[in-house]
Amino acid sequence: MIKKHIYFFGNGKADGHGKMKDLLGGKGAGLAEMSRLRAPVPSGFTITTEVCKIFYEKHRHLPKTISAEIDRNLDKLEATAGKRLGDLENPLLLSVRSGSKFSMPGMMDTILNLGLNDETVEGLARVTNNPRFAYDCYRRFIAMFGNVVLEMGKEVFESALQEKKREKGIQQDLEMDADFLSRLVDDFKQIVQKTKGEPFPQDPYDQLRLAIQAVFLSWNNPRAQFYRKQNDIPENIGTAVNVQMMVFGNRGSNSATGVGFTRNPATGEREFYGEYLANAQGEDVVAGIRTPKPIRELAQERPEIYRELRRITDRLEKHYKDVQDFEFTIEEGKLYMLQTRVGKRTARATVKIAVDMVKERLIAKNEAILRLSPQQMDQFLHPVIDPSAKRSVIAKGYPASPGAAVGKIIFDADRAVDLAEKGEKVLLVRRETNPDDIHGMNAAQGVLTARGGATSHAAVVARQMGKPCVVGCEALHVEEEKGIVQVSGKQFREGDVLTLDGGTGEVMEGRLPLISPQVVGDLKTIMAWVDQVRRLGIRTNADTPHDAALARDFGAEGIGLCRTEHMFFAEERLPIMQKMILAKDRSEREKHLTELLPMQREDFKGIFLAMEGCPVTIRLLDPPLHEFLPKRGPLMVEISEMKHRGAPASEIQEKERLLARVEELHEFNPMLGLRGCRLGILFPEISRMQAQAIFEAACELARKKKKVHPEIMIPLVGLPGELASQKQIIDEIAKEVQTRYKTKILYKVGTMIEVPRAALVADQIAEIAEFFSFGTNDLTQMTFAFSRDDTVAVIKHYQKNHLLEKDPFATLDISGVGQLIEMAVRKGRGKKRNLKIGICGEHGGDPATVEFCHRMGLDYVSCSPYRVPIARLAAAHAVLQRRRH
Repeated sequence: MIKKHIYFFGNGKADGHGKMKDLLGGKGAGLAEMSRLRAPVPSGFTITTEVCKIFYEKHRHLPKTISAEIDRNLDKLEATAGKRLGDLENPLLLSVRSGSKFSMPGMMDTILNLGLNDETVEGLARVTNNPRFAYDCYRRFIAMFGNVVLEMGKEVFESALQEKKREKGIQQDLEMDADFLSRLVDDFKQIVQKTKGEPFPQDPYDQLRLAIQAVFLSWNNPRAQFYRKQNDIPENIGTAVNVQMMVFGNRGSNSATGVGFTRNPATGEREFYGEYLANAQGEDVVAGIRTPKPIRELAQERPEIYRELRRITDRLEKHYKDVQDFEFTIEEGKLYMLQTRVGKRTARATVKIAVDMVKERLIAKNEAILRLSPQQMDQFLHPVIDPSAKRSVIAKGYPASPGAAVGKIIFDADRAVDLAEKGEKVLLVRRETNPDDIHGMNAAQGVLTARGGATSHAAVVARQMGKPCVVGCEALHVEEEKGIVQVSGKQFREGDVLTLDGGTGEVMEGRLPLISPQVVGDLKTIMAWVDQVRRLGIRTNADTPHDAALARDFGAEGIGLCRTEHMFFAEERLPIMQKMILAKDRSEREKHLTELLPMQREDFKGIFLAMEGCPVTIRLLDPPLHEFLPKRGPLMVEISEMKHRGAPASEIQEKERLLARVEELHEFNPMLGLRGCRLGILFPEISRMQAQAIFEAACELARKKKKVHPEIMIPLVGLPGELASQKQIIDEIAKEVQTRYKTKILYKVGTMIEVPRAALVADQIAEIAEFFSFGTNDLTQMTFAFSRDDTVAVIKHYQKNHLLEKDPFATLDISGVGQLIEMAVRKGRGKKRNLKIGICGEHGGDPATVEFCHRMGLDYVSCSPYRVPIARLAAAHAVLQRRRH
């Protein structure tokens, strides 16, 4: 049986259907399904994603058998259309578009008006009786083909167009007549001849062959690669190519083109949303070069077409049970549908639409949960402008993507990336963005454009990224080449600070204060459904009452990691900590620890109160002692300066004593040296003080009828005896304090599994431990022999060269570190069936890691406060996705 590589659609029929996205791509599957639903779709055919893979396997060539299959489907299309490609009397023109399984708006290439040459343009002018239209199509085709296929760049054509418009005093494209456009075509052809050394291709069949190849090649252009990396889209799935009969929105005043959504993609409101331009082609709308009209005005201008469009799109939404992003063209009063796909939307819109569709009985609650991705949840945690702040509004545009952003004005995408990598917060400010700006948009805090509308490139991409965005801010006069923007009589330069409100469209001078969001409204509703589904508990990593309270507001059910070392860096405590480290003997150390005890006790009381009724896992002191002391180099300089200025001898001696201790504690590899449980074993008085502070805080609160559940965690254990020695100290202190307070506290003592050896002997450690918590940061570090601080460049290089797919410190290395976790869980629970096990490294907020933890049967994950909602959602997804499979 001969394998099918091309799928035809049109005239109410289609070889494929809407569930064939893997093969036809999203666009091709949508065209096939709309054809089956008898929507008015121009006929065409889809070259499958399998052909894309073959194209690359064959060193960027198509086999003759596939070329022949393309020819057969072209013959079929010509018969259906009643026109022929290259015909001098009534030429068939084609669009050639990309379309992968996952929507990648603007990232790959499109060629429109294919089939025009010096002869067919005359035939098109005669058959339509519209020379202006014919030459408008031809100049568009040369520019697009020159940019995409001949790789000349669009700027050379745009510059020529603008120069010719200035010569003739033309402001708007619609003022260009047939003679002007004919001369512009000649100019464009001369540019091609001069740049490429050969004439613009005149054979329509060569044009088609080259265009198909160019679309396949665009799968691997830099912006497409960047987009896939940002959105976790596989590299190997390829793109389909859709070859379709052209219909023309630029044929005159009775023609138009538009883009829309069945619901508002920014807010989720149930309103017909979109834009259109009369006498234009689709690229004019999305490129943002002309500011389009709101789609509601179509109801007044062409009520019958508007009603037909509403009927079709309402049916599509009900059919797909999701918001549809559609493209349409009106050619001389006839409506055509060019695309439908699931609409990209903001997180806010995703939640509202999902909740509304449950109420409308279109989808179930579980489907609503799956509609909100953990990555989108991150958008909800973006700050907003403090309502009490005074706003100095200098301009207002279209609110394209909600949220607030503050940053320095930057006009160039590469520059935005450079500054963001140095820690600067920037706003990308442009006349309009294009797909090549995607890396700059990703690096920026927000995006501001002078042109464009709700469906322009900037708006669509910013919504997907969750970046605050204001577009079509026509009061802005952006001069990117000079690095200035003028608005309201003021001039701003690169580096000046602005504030954007993507929810209102307002642009404000200066830096306004931002505040954290809250889980309310529809988000609260959907998160309640999430909590009904998930099995994993969600805790937080928090060291202060403020962070604990914030995490609890976000839904945390306890603390999985309270790092006690952070408490000793406070200004009033560090000198005492340093004196303790400098002490000559145990009695002197205990004296200084006694000073720290009440401070530590109050710390724990605050955290216990913020998490009342929930477990609080407290890790005893972990880092090497030298981290609390000054750095050796600056200390030597300070001593030298003291001697030079004649400081008192006693002060110099004190500093020299400090330097001697710094040198004594110096380690060649401190992360593998005197830290973690080793500190408590060599200096047991430190563990005793911390345990005393924990139990005194717990007992004092218990006396006041507060529910306290301390869990004491011993770090860096690799030997069962290390845990046993520390547990003995904790149990002794617990008994003494409870006796003194005449209060009973239920507590647990466990360990972090962060040393590979601990995973190997987890069954032995489980005999002593009451819980395990995987410290995946150090476990990853020790498994890979990667230093988190020193191998950043190495990891980036490995990712770039495909030695590593992901940064193992961001997403858990399941095939390596994951095996150690799986082994420790199996061995630990083999010895102690109900052993509580969690994870407290930064991986606890990573969705892929959360899914792995669910699969391994862990009890909870713990993450930073702002990632708690993400972890909750990811835990629910883990349950629902396993049910699906």
